[in-house]
Amino acid sequence: MLWPKRRNQDRGQRAEQEAASLLRGQGLRIIDTNYRCRFGEIDIVARSETHLIFVEVRYRNTAHYGGGAASVDFRKQRKLILTARHFLSQGRFNELPCRFDVIEASQGSADKLQLNWISNAFQPE
Repeated sequence: MLWPKRRNQDRGQRAEQEAASLLRGQGLRIIDTNYRCRFGEIDIVARSETHLIFVEVRYRNTAHYGGGAASVDFRKQRKLILTARHFLSQGRFNELPCRFDVIEASQGSADKLQLNWISNAFQPE
């Protein structure tokens, strides 16, 4: 039997993998996954023809307390922005404008995840 925390981690990893597949299917190139630094973590860094995209993937069993996007509050946004700045400080992809997307994942039918991609979910201040 999996402990609840481990089961949630597995669901989160599966959601991130399916989100990456969705992005690839839309023509984006995955640059990095689970990029970590002292400020936090970015689930997926992707590149389109025109943008560098920092993607937060949020899995929720239910929307009872709001969907995945609702959980990306001001504090989480700030962590994502600081982490993105750290990523950019490495000197890669500085020529592209950036945006922050959120992909909400929830349990669909027949053991499939339902994904909702919110492009340009928030703006850095």
